[in-house]
Amino acid sequence: MKKAIINGKLIIDNEIVEGKTLLFDTDILCIAEHLDLKGVEIIDAKNNYVSAGFIDLHIHGSGGADVMDATPQALQTISSVLPQTGTTAYLATTMTMSQEAITCALETIKVASGTLDGAKILGVHLEGPFLNPKKHGAQDKASIIPPDFALIAPYITQIKMITLAPEMPHAEKFIRYLSTHYPHIVLSIGHSDADFEQSKESFEWGISHATHLFNAMNPYHHRKPGIVGAVFDSDITCDVIADGIHTHPSVLQLVHHVKQEKLILITDAMRAGCMKSGVYDLGGQKVIVEEGKALLEDGTLAGSVLKMNEALQKMTHYTNMTLIEAVNAVTRYPAQKLGVKMGALKKGYPADIVIFDEDFSMITTIIDGKIQ
Repeated sequence: MKKAIINGKLIIDNEIVEGKTLLFDTDILCIAEHLDLKGVEIIDAKNNYVSAGFIDLHIHGSGGADVMDATPQALQTISSVLPQTGTTAYLATTMTMSQEAITCALETIKVASGTLDGAKILGVHLEGPFLNPKKHGAQDKASIIPPDFALIAPYITQIKMITLAPEMPHAEKFIRYLSTHYPHIVLSIGHSDADFEQSKESFEWGISHATHLFNAMNPYHHRKPGIVGAVFDSDITCDVIADGIHTHPSVLQLVHHVKQEKLILITDAMRAGCMKSGVYDLGGQKVIVEEGKALLEDGTLAGSVLKMNEALQKMTHYTNMTLIEAVNAVTRYPAQKLGVKMGALKKGYPADIVIFDEDFSMITTIIDGKIQ
């Protein structure tokens, strides 16, 4: 049955459009005035905002489940929980663990991703194990290995993003090979100690993104600008965890000012996302969640419990990012980065739609035309 959203403030490209009706079934059929809505299910947005569904490029888990649980049930839990945060699609993000554990997770995603209800898995974000042990963060240092194409070859179609340290042995060859033969994979610098010059050189090899900028990398210094300086001095995209914990509000303002449409918002949420405070785990390590922080026992930040709609709240509060800019940072820009036809309210695009108020509190989430 066709459905129509009326009385909404539609976020289309860089405008807020009022007075038009959004008609859809599994895809968006049209956006127009004076439509014949006989026999159409009406959804009254009541003057709230309507946008494309949010896309999270970096999320490990939510609702008590984790991608590394490597079960269809865990993936279903994550996909079922995320719509309440406005997220309608995501990259299932792995951790640096044993090669066997990573393979199990990749195999589960490969088999199960097309069978899930709720938020859609667009592919895999392989965070590690090709990292720099000096910047392992909450990743298992003992499981870090040099880049190895054999590990990912059976899942090359499912993998859409890889976070790696380009300064490590064999990384240059790996990056050049993937960027040439598998351009659908976004290669991202992260968990890295590359200096400014090494970082800029890696962009020439094929690195086109930076993972959770500022976190798990060398700090920006006026004599050693490092990775952050290289990202600021280039047109590559980057993402940030906008929870006010991983990155200070003033720094969020800075990165928005510098990167503008090259900035994407992520959650990096772990299994405690959308859950109560307590003791959880991430990558086999104990995580204590309290007052919105997820910490290893040694005090290291271990992912987040950030919800995507909260990221939008915080960015528009902490910075001068407008509502439209914030929405673009979780819809248009991640979709463009992945090269997928979604992330916009346009005819022929999937009917992945969210309705929210001015504080980004979610009212309705729709995925492939189905109200969640």
